[in-house]
Amino acid sequence: MADTKKRDYYEVLGVQKNASDDDLKKAYRKAAKACHPDLHPDDKEAEARFKEVNEAYEVLSDPQKRARYDQFGFEDPMGGGAGYSSGFSGFGGFDDILGDLFGGGFGGFGGSNRGRRQNAPQRGADLQYNLQLTFEEAAFGCKKEFKFQRSAVCDACKGTGAKPGTQPQNCPTCGGSGQQRVTMNSPFGQVQTMRTCQTCGGKGKIIKERCTKCGGNGTTRVTRTVTLNVPAGVDDGQNFKTIPGEGEPGKNGGPAGDLYIFSSVKPHKIFRRDRYDLYCDVPISFSQAALGGEIEVPTLEGSTKHTIPAGTQEGTTIRIRNQGIQQLRGNSRGDLFITVHLDVPKHLNDRQRQLLREFEDSLNGREYERRKSFADQVHDYIRENTERFKERFTKK
Repeated sequence: MADTKKRDYYEVLGVQKNASDDDLKKAYRKAAKACHPDLHPDDKEAEARFKEVNEAYEVLSDPQKRARYDQFGFEDPMGGGAGYSSGFSGFGGFDDILGDLFGGGFGGFGGSNRGRRQNAPQRGADLQYNLQLTFEEAAFGCKKEFKFQRSAVCDACKGTGAKPGTQPQNCPTCGGSGQQRVTMNSPFGQVQTMRTCQTCGGKGKIIKERCTKCGGNGTTRVTRTVTLNVPAGVDDGQNFKTIPGEGEPGKNGGPAGDLYIFSSVKPHKIFRRDRYDLYCDVPISFSQAALGGEIEVPTLEGSTKHTIPAGTQEGTTIRIRNQGIQQLRGNSRGDLFITVHLDVPKHLNDRQRQLLREFEDSLNGREYERRKSFADQVHDYIRENTERFKERFTKK
């Protein structure tokens, strides 16, 4: 008969019946950590809970066992009664999970030490520097010098952290490996795991007399000066240069990290940039828009003359080729796009107002194409909806 006291395995792990393998593994990690006997010594309830969690995961992580459990529950005809052993049976991924729980491999299960040892060579951290550039410096390129701080190997102890004239000694607890083998009891019997050595903190070395310059860290802070050529065409927020080996120093003989240089470009008063194209607004007078002619257009290299056609409308955008930004590490250039805006005078004298009225009267509305088109649309709309307008006013 089935054990009626057993809780549903899905309930034990806190997952739905359609849970994926990843969901099961995450739920197992969380539940096993919460009730592991090492974290709750002499707690029989935690030990029982840990056993229950392991049994549930053993079944649900095995596709065949899970299928039988989903079909028959604890009444598995293939296994008799409960049908599931509570001991380890080698289901996939268990070594990885235990390694995550305890920080090392499990010799009892044939697992390898997957965690990074503290005394193994480690690459230094990368650094990032944001180089301030003006809009023109980014557009045309320039030569820049800047300073930044990073760690460097202590020149007094040569990175050992020990007082000059002395050397670190192998840790007596771990023999220099940085790890301890620990035997513990579990629902599967005695289990061996590798843990970070508590004596040396995983470094494998003990420093009896620390270097007074670096305090035993093996590194000191230094100021570095870098001079580099900024290529033309660099854009804001762009990683345009990487200097190998100028990052933080490595540990235990590992290589240094790299320095990544990003551009931080100040905005321009006139121009806006989109990749290699430039945009700007240019005010023009009414007479210039109506008659056309040459207008002065700003560029990054000064100003130039450009002819606009008669009847140019407000908001018209004009493209001027090859007046944009030089392509990064290339020869071609983007374009300049100017948008013209009518600059309407605010203060007119009597004579000027009179001239404008005479000018307006002389047109009689015939030359305003957009206004005439709009007026025609309004007239058509009113004509098409006359009956509806009458009906609405009649109801009122």
